[in-house]
Amino acid sequence: MWKKTVSAAGFACCLSFAATAADLPEVDLERAAQISAGRCSLCHGADGESASALYPRLAGQHHQYIARQLADFQSGRRKSDTMASMAEGLTPEEMLALGVFFESKPTKPRQARDAELAGVGRFVFHRGNEESGVPACASCHGERGLGTDQLPRLAGQVPKYIESQLKSFGQRERTNDNAVMHSIASKLTELEIKAVSLYVSTLD
Repeated sequence: MWKKTVSAAGFACCLSFAATAADLPEVDLERAAQISAGRCSLCHGADGESASALYPRLAGQHHQYIARQLADFQSGRRKSDTMASMAEGLTPEEMLALGVFFESKPTKPRQARDAELAGVGRFVFHRGNEESGVPACASCHGERGLGTDQLPRLAGQVPKYIESQLKSFGQRERTNDNAVMHSIASKLTELEIKAVSLYVSTLD
């Protein structure tokens, strides 16, 4: 069982992290586990492994990114009736704790069911498309899709979720983090969206 407050250094030795131990703040992980069990696990799984192709994997995601998205759902900056209700009443400390809780969960890559499509995605992810002006995804999200404290981890993410978000960015339906992503996603073809979404799911 989690102790009330656990330092990052105290549990880095036994868990897989997207960030180094020094990057993780001290948070109330027991409280985070309680919130996760009551609000998050039905859709996102007990350990942040999505229970459906519709919902994103939270395991291994950067804690800052999770906390920021929860704040955006709560404020309405990112639109979702479901997530607005889930984020309702959460304090900034609880959002950060949830971020650290999920980032601490181990991840694993997914198997691509269509190797040829994944190959197209690999090309676009690492090299972009000069003809349409699409830059390489890796230029921002990293060669392994691990992201940064400001940009989400894509590696191992649910393909259908990535696909839906790229379409939302392209159509300006997603109302946060949109300026750069709209200019990129709006240039992607349907094939490229499916291919990139599949490819990043195989990364770890």
